[in-house]
Amino acid sequence: MISAFMQFEFLRNAFYTGILIGFLAPLLGVFVVVRRLSLIADALSHVTLAGIAASLLVEKRFGLMVGVSPIYFGMAFSVTGALFIEKLRGVYKHYQELAIPIILSSGIGLGVIFISLADGFNTDLFNFLFGSVSAVTSSDFWTVFIVTIGVLLTIILFYKEFFVLSFDEEHAKVSGVNARMFHLIFIIMVALVIAASMRIVGILLVSSLMTLPVAASMRLSRGFKQTIVLAIIFGEIAVIGGLISSFYFDLAPGGTIVILSVLILIVTILWNKVRGVKK
Repeated sequence: MISAFMQFEFLRNAFYTGILIGFLAPLLGVFVVVRRLSLIADALSHVTLAGIAASLLVEKRFGLMVGVSPIYFGMAFSVTGALFIEKLRGVYKHYQELAIPIILSSGIGLGVIFISLADGFNTDLFNFLFGSVSAVTSSDFWTVFIVTIGVLLTIILFYKEFFVLSFDEEHAKVSGVNARMFHLIFIIMVALVIAASMRIVGILLVSSLMTLPVAASMRLSRGFKQTIVLAIIFGEIAVIGGLISSFYFDLAPGGTIVILSVLILIVTILWNKVRGVKK
């Protein structure tokens, strides 16, 4: 595989991009899980699907956007969906959880309409749904790299605010934290990471990479920062192991990454049982 890695640029792009995604998704996933917003990843991934389908439709029917990566359309739709979720949370103040299924349903509906207008699935759309090693370009890598730098700097600069907001929103507000602004920043970061992850993991599986490594790390960790570190380690193991498996067995990388994440979770649960630890 090392010779193939040195020979083929797409393979290097896939691994470099995968390593960044394996870091990004669990990092944000810890905050998503702690805030009990796990379903938000599913909602935004389906909105991203609508964006990808719209991009392919525009390219096929009107000859526009040729040569432009559909990932940018997906990001625009994902961020728009995130803003609508935030708006709906304000509209339904006593039933804020309603915002997520509303946007999820809208994303599925729009995606199906765009796909039907584009005369069904094609290879590009299939790659976005389940991930693909060969589809990752250098442009995709640099896009993910920029998103990674932006998210990492934001988390480092405002870690204290995001931490307080995750555990006690009312206390954060009383302490002077602009909860609305930081929640908006957070949800936009989640939207960008989901859209950026779709080349490797696939739209339908990206939420798994944000939640499964976190679920596994929570079985072993003894604090919030340790949860982040372990979640990133598990995410990297799943992504790198999944990409290697998909290369040798000619499988969709999204599926192998998710199955490895599930296996890691099972091992951590069994490890706790063997040690007699109840978590």
